[in-house]
Amino acid sequence: MARKTTVFVCQSCGAESPRWMGRCPVCSEWNTFVEETVAPAPKQAQRWVRPSKPVPLTAIEDSGHTRFSTGLEELDRVLGGGLVPGCLGLIGGDPGIGKSTLLLQVASSVARRGGKVLYVTGEESLAQLKLRAVRLGAVEERLVAVSEADTEIISGIIEEEKPLLVIVDSIQTMYVQEIASPPGSVAQVREAAGRFLQLAKGGDTAILLVGHMTKGGNLAGPKVLEHAVDFVLYFEGDVHTSFRIIRSVKNRFGSTNEVGIFVMSGQGLIPVANPSEFLLSQRPVESPGSVVVPYMEGTRPLLVEVQALVTPTPYGGNPRRQTTGVDYQRFSMVLAVLEKRQGYPLQTQDVFLNAAGGLKLQEPALDLGMAVAVASSIANVSVHPLCAVLGEVGLAGEIRAVRGMEQRLKELHRLGFERCIIPKNNVQGNEPLRVHGVGTIQEALEIALEKRR
Repeated sequence: MARKTTVFVCQSCGAESPRWMGRCPVCSEWNTFVEETVAPAPKQAQRWVRPSKPVPLTAIEDSGHTRFSTGLEELDRVLGGGLVPGCLGLIGGDPGIGKSTLLLQVASSVARRGGKVLYVTGEESLAQLKLRAVRLGAVEERLVAVSEADTEIISGIIEEEKPLLVIVDSIQTMYVQEIASPPGSVAQVREAAGRFLQLAKGGDTAILLVGHMTKGGNLAGPKVLEHAVDFVLYFEGDVHTSFRIIRSVKNRFGSTNEVGIFVMSGQGLIPVANPSEFLLSQRPVESPGSVVVPYMEGTRPLLVEVQALVTPTPYGGNPRRQTTGVDYQRFSMVLAVLEKRQGYPLQTQDVFLNAAGGLKLQEPALDLGMAVAVASSIANVSVHPLCAVLGEVGLAGEIRAVRGMEQRLKELHRLGFERCIIPKNNVQGNEPLRVHGVGTIQEALEIALEKRR
């Protein structure tokens, strides 16, 4: 009988140690080591590994396989045109964000087009899965489901059914019998992912794995899980809003600069063809502290509303700084520039900043929009409703050039905006709308606010 051993495994990178360590020497993360009991796998457990021989690249024949659509245009955009047969992908997101809903819609769409789909659920019963499928209108004859967590049984079903697409919900519930650790442990996740990888590469079946997220916002399990798969998608959004974004952080078959945008409804996730119009649909007109910024999400321009509210700090206490949806560090830097370079008395003011719509914005081009929104709230003067603002703010108060200006201005023009305040180094002279090139934050504030007095 194989002897069991106890090791400590880093949940972040998968490094092993014979004793517990506070900080991982490989990935430098703190408090990531967990104790696991591991039993060596018997020889017969390795039969899933297919023998192979080295082959010259010139002797490899092109399989001729083409991508197939997921049925959701926004998801196809992120994947680079659709799914590749034989690929292994990983989709992660916070609990309740809509991962299972998205994949059930994909499964239904692929089955409706004639492809056989196997939905493997380790978290729900088949009755629960059927209820959700009925609600989404995703019941299809070629969509088959199984409630199973044993990878050996699942492998047999895949080899027998030979589906075009397999969805595993989720990888943290799968287990390999030969591994003594419980499901969800580093050893189980690593071994289960390895078996699904062999299944995908050994045939023409595309396999999508659902991954759980940790409190730190990372995918649960060893980092080797993300290295093994062909693409990693993050499904993001606020569970309290209907807006959802899916982005790629790794893609062997396409770009990682694309994003897909959805709205959650009672009928499932609906792709948003015009996200800028959707984001600005509830924008208040002539409201101080409200500024529109053309934000680049990958290669896609989005018009977002940045709102600021500045109020006196009550009772002479410490001023509050609170942000929602924007980078707090960059916001603090912008406030410091406004205070030092423009003389705003922010040391006695509470400042709140919000990116409307539930988006999480991190691009430096947002800097000037944040500065104008704060100044607008302090002066109680609104920015022209058909004027947008963008630019990176330096510590000396200079406005630096940003990328993608042509796409941003085209999106503004398409939605009827008339003016835009941009860095002077971005001015080309052939813009589709009136632009104001500025070199300092003072020039930008004078154009955005002084002409409105």
